[in-house]
Amino acid sequence: MIYIKHIFVFFFVSLLLWSCSGGQQHDNRLPADLVNNPRSATGDSAKSKMPVMQFENKEHDFGKVIQGEKVTYAFRFDNHGQADLLITSVSSSCGCTVPEYTTDPIAPGQKGTVKVTFDSSNRRGFQNKTVTLVTNTQPSSHTLRIKAQVIVPENL
Repeated sequence: MIYIKHIFVFFFVSLLLWSCSGGQQHDNRLPADLVNNPRSATGDSAKSKMPVMQFENKEHDFGKVIQGEKVTYAFRFDNHGQADLLITSVSSSCGCTVPEYTTDPIAPGQKGTVKVTFDSSNRRGFQNKTVTLVTNTQPSSHTLRIKAQVIVPENL
């Protein structure tokens, strides 16, 4: 009986360790020369060349939307910095909000977009959703906001 418990514990621990590593090794890290931290211990923050992400606006109100409609807005931004701007990830606060974004590095002086599509199906009333971007800028996180008033059509 003790022998069976030892085998069970061994397999359980092995499974746990394997699942924590994902069962596979993936190297999705960005090259080190593309990521720069201006607040490093060397104190070279004044000398560092950083991208600067500047949006035309960070909020959009769709106004009144009929339930079931899909509406889209493109947030436009410029890189006003001195290095390539990278968007490393984008997440939304709700599955009804789907972001699409520029995945290539944006050179200094160039423009990019983050397109956000809101699906009003199964929604009603005032909706306030956010999209969060993680970039190689300082600060590294940027939040975009969309709003809509979802109107339920009257049954005839």
